[in-house]
Amino acid sequence: MIHFLLRCCLLLCCFFNPATSSGFCFESRCGGDYQTIRFPFRIENRQPKSCGYPGFDLSCQAHPTGQDQPLLHLPPSGDFSVKYIDYRNQEIWINDPNNCLAGKILSLNLSGSPFVAKNSQDFTFFNCSADYSPSWLIDPIYCLGSSSHAVFASSSPATIDILSSNCVVIKTVSVPVSWSFWPKLWDDLLLRWENPACGSCESLGGGCELKPNSSSRHEIQCTNIPQAATPSNSSSALSMAVGVVAAVLCFLILLCCLCARLRSRPRNSSPETHWTVSSQPTTTMGLDGPTIDSYPNFVLGQSLRLPEPNNNICPICLSQYRPKEILKSIPNCQHCFHQHCIEEWLRLNASCPVCRKSPFESLPSIPP
Repeated sequence: MIHFLLRCCLLLCCFFNPATSSGFCFESRCGGDYQTIRFPFRIENRQPKSCGYPGFDLSCQAHPTGQDQPLLHLPPSGDFSVKYIDYRNQEIWINDPNNCLAGKILSLNLSGSPFVAKNSQDFTFFNCSADYSPSWLIDPIYCLGSSSHAVFASSSPATIDILSSNCVVIKTVSVPVSWSFWPKLWDDLLLRWENPACGSCESLGGGCELKPNSSSRHEIQCTNIPQAATPSNSSSALSMAVGVVAAVLCFLILLCCLCARLRSRPRNSSPETHWTVSSQPTTTMGLDGPTIDSYPNFVLGQSLRLPEPNNNICPICLSQYRPKEILKSIPNCQHCFHQHCIEEWLRLNASCPVCRKSPFESLPSIPP
């Protein structure tokens, strides 16, 4: 009887052990309208360590609106509010929960984290006198200034030259901007991660997780992939056999047509006469995948602010934009669309659906 009870206890411990039971890892959220948190991220004190990847721990902090928000800790800069996570493309948008992102940028260092910048742009910070004003060129960073001094920052060489002659340089920082045209220091920062590489698993509709009973904390596996995305060996073999039969039939039909044409040739034709088979060049109407992926994505904020000349309606699906949606822009004309709408369009058409400009035309000049 004692041995039986001991075995039952051992089985229960194994069943509820987070390292051996992937079902113990459930999706969670901090609250409100924030998206669910899942691997490789996890919420501390709510999900076991085995449910996340090292370096991807999040915490929840109360927000003035009454809705908790997820925070990502990036030393030495501190905590950043998580605005959106794109699990498929392995990207994350962050900002400052205290509305002074420029201050966090001054001490931003990603070398000790699993994140890197997807797009970066150098900004130079200046310490100027409180009464200095470079006219319409740039506004001061109010959260960093005081009654005795003002702080300015710019990525424009012309503006930097003007500020250098009137102010003292504080620091030049590489900023992981989310918008490459006219970036602002209050816009969300866009980071990406290489490991763990769960993007392909997310694309298949599966779930990425740490491999149980592994000797390393860095081995992952993809589970719960829909059957439609993983054909069996028998169906793969059948598809290959059908393809081979179809190729053989096409070859035989082509050979029969060629023989028939040779038999119908007049007997008095010149012996130098010969048949030539010309192949028609194939053309691709749309853009290739790497070109489409190189166009910038960004998460739409609560203000629904977009660069001109867009309005708040996607020109392709005619649906109104909503906060936290992923948008993609075409660099040469800056028109914006839903990411999935414009990607489907560009696969079939190599031009902007609004202005019909070709992506190979020269980019518009950007004012400093």
